[in-house]
Amino acid sequence: MNSFLEQKTKEYLKKHNIRASKKLGQNFLIDKNILDKIIQSSHLTKNDIVLEIGAGIGTLTRELAETAKKVIAIEKDKRLVELLKISLAKFKNLEILQGDIMKFLPPPEKNYKIVANLPYNIALPIIRKFIEEKNSPQEMILMLQKEVAQKICSGKSSLPKIAIELYAKSEILFFVPKESFWPMPKVDGAVIKITDIQKNVPKVDKDLFFKILKAGFAHPRKTILNNLSKKLDIEKEKVNSWLENSKINPKKRPEDLNLKEWIKLVDGFDF
Repeated sequence: MNSFLEQKTKEYLKKHNIRASKKLGQNFLIDKNILDKIIQSSHLTKNDIVLEIGAGIGTLTRELAETAKKVIAIEKDKRLVELLKISLAKFKNLEILQGDIMKFLPPPEKNYKIVANLPYNIALPIIRKFIEEKNSPQEMILMLQKEVAQKICSGKSSLPKIAIELYAKSEILFFVPKESFWPMPKVDGAVIKITDIQKNVPKVDKDLFFKILKAGFAHPRKTILNNLSKKLDIEKEKVNSWLENSKINPKKRPEDLNLKEWIKLVDGFDF
């Protein structure tokens, strides 16, 4: 690609003697076109409060601060936090915090948005954390691994898809080639949009729901009968009756069940 943004990124990191950390999943966005598409997709105004997860060297952070009312940027790497506080010091609407996002509480403000290029290795836990929070975001615009995005948003069921669908709606906005990052990751990315968060959450025992869901998807290619029986340690005959009472074919695989059917299983659980 060898773009202006790529050149500036490499020069910046070299100047401060910083190497991207594989452990932290650091791949810096160097494609201005993708950066612009993320901002455009966010539809930010001067009334918006934005939480950015994984600020990196501030490429996206700067654009967010130019557009939104307030930006809270979380970055785990102490080296980058110190640089961000210097390079983005002119933005009085920007708060930069250091730490692990999984240990942070959501912003106190209502109707905040999350716009972020998530570390691929912890994208799903981050999404789950915020859509389940009491003060959940209004919407989320997220960059994550293409394969994970497809699992969340595609027509076929998967554990991530059902887990997120319980709380929100999701869609893929566009795909991002791996060449848009430096260092270049091994896989392509995708930007997704998550909306209607906690607007129509079914009344169901959440702990039991996820216990059954994880058991059901333990071996995706096996039948729902075998998975539930083995992982929940319940006799096959009893699981078979449970499935039939829930009007679910025991020979189905977990990917064949939709959200309503998983909820039926929870409602019919009596062991």
